[in-house]
Amino acid sequence: MYNELLANIAILVLAGFVGFAVISKVPNTLHTPLMSGTNAIHGIVVLGALVVLGHLPGDAHWGIKIILFVALVFGTLNVVGGFVVTDRMLSMFKSKKPESGKDAEKKGADA
Repeated sequence: MYNELLANIAILVLAGFVGFAVISKVPNTLHTPLMSGTNAIHGIVVLGALVVLGHLPGDAHWGIKIILFVALVFGTLNVVGGFVVTDRMLSMFKSKKPESGKDAEKKGADA
C-alpha cells in the first residue's frame, strides 16, 4: 500500500516536471490552440471520472464521493471555460461583414 502510494506520487511529480518543460518551450502564438487541445483531453478525464463515479460500490465512503463530485465539477468548468476562451480568441480572426449600402449612406450623412 505504502509503496504504491509512493510510486503514484513520484509519477505525479515527474509528470509535473515534464509538463512544465514542454509548456515552457511553446511560443506564445501557439499557447491558445495548445490550451484548447488540452481542454479536449481534459474532457476525456471528465468522462473517466463519470465512469468511476458510476462504478463506486454502494458502501463507498461519503468523503470519496464528495471529492470525486467536486473534481468532476471543476473539470467540467475547466473544459467549458477553455472552449469559451478559444471561441472568443477565434472570433477575433473572423472577417467583419461588409456594410450594406443603406448603412454606408447613413454614416456618410452623419459626418
